[in-house]
Amino acid sequence: MKLNPSDIARLMPQSKPFKVSDGGGLYLFVAPSGGKLWRYDYNFNGKRKTLSLGAMPAVSLDDARKAWRVAKDQVEQGKDPAAEKQVAKRTAKFRARTTFAHVAAEVLVRLRQEGKARTTIRKRLWLLRTLAKDLRPRPIADITAPEILAVLQQATKRGKLESARRLRAAIGQVMRLAVATNRATMDPTPSLRGLIPAPRVKHRAAVTTPEAAGKLLTAISGYDQKVIRLALLLSAYTFPRPGELRLAKWDEVDTRKRVWIIPAERTKMRREHRVPLSQQALTHFQALWRITGRNGDGLCFPGLRAGRPISENTLNAALRTLGFDGDTHVAHGFRAMASTILNEHSDFSPDAIEKALGHMEMNGVRRAYHRAEHWAERVELMDWYANFLDRQSFGVWKERILA
Repeated sequence: MKLNPSDIARLMPQSKPFKVSDGGGLYLFVAPSGGKLWRYDYNFNGKRKTLSLGAMPAVSLDDARKAWRVAKDQVEQGKDPAAEKQVAKRTAKFRARTTFAHVAAEVLVRLRQEGKARTTIRKRLWLLRTLAKDLRPRPIADITAPEILAVLQQATKRGKLESARRLRAAIGQVMRLAVATNRATMDPTPSLRGLIPAPRVKHRAAVTTPEAAGKLLTAISGYDQKVIRLALLLSAYTFPRPGELRLAKWDEVDTRKRVWIIPAERTKMRREHRVPLSQQALTHFQALWRITGRNGDGLCFPGLRAGRPISENTLNAALRTLGFDGDTHVAHGFRAMASTILNEHSDFSPDAIEKALGHMEMNGVRRAYHRAEHWAERVELMDWYANFLDRQSFGVWKERILA
């Protein structure tokens, strides 16, 4: 006889446990303590087995019958419901442990193993920990495109269009690792292409005319903090990326061979970049050595904190003090200044100029066959450029004297 809710409510515990059948192997096990447990007895491969389906009142009569039907179907299909339940339980635990945060941490470990720059890793960490915080506790296999889109839209609402674009790529990298390691079935990020507004490209501010370059060099020469003044002057005469300059170490600078070798791990292209030193750049490095050359950190431009270099904000703040705000010229602008002047006012080959800037040939085939460093031309180029800047700066001084 089938059970009904009223019958179940009237069941009272006894001194010994007892069973009340619902038919088909499904029954309610009533314990002396008063607990009422749903169970299903079945035969599998000639053995009598019991499957627990849950306890009253969390599992109602209807719920128990639904679970029983599923288990009964599994037996008829040649599956052991108890084994299937264990697999489902282990899978659920695995999914709960395999969150977005876990896989994101693995991505960061891989980036470190690949030798990515610390700045790159810090930015990726910020994207995956701060901007993607809503995804971090989620089982990665359950993450959907709408969830990711919601996270990206939070960034776009704050006007961080470039961050949203980078965030989509970072999330995609995490999802692809999960797919490759059988922890997710798909990466939803490709379907989100085009849904985030493209950021408007904003070029870093830079003076690019000879006259403006002369005024800039003249202003820098009068800056009162000597280490920062030398940092700005070396930025002008060697035009590296600000991070390459700030993190420069004395064991990279060979004053005898007149070359500064920036190691691959600190360059954007992950390739060693050799910078020929003009007489002016050499003189500035020698002056800097007398100030910082014997510090224990080996940094050319040590900051206030031990083991840390000056920051890019330090250079930009100095430029603002000299009258060059963020819309006029920034630390990164020395590269645009050099590129413009060299391309417009010199006869050096475009290839030599690109090599001097530390750029990589974008055409893969041409890059494979065109490996010339143009070293001799670049040595000449750096001397020409340093003398060109000096002439422009001298012109400014001459104008002031004659005025």
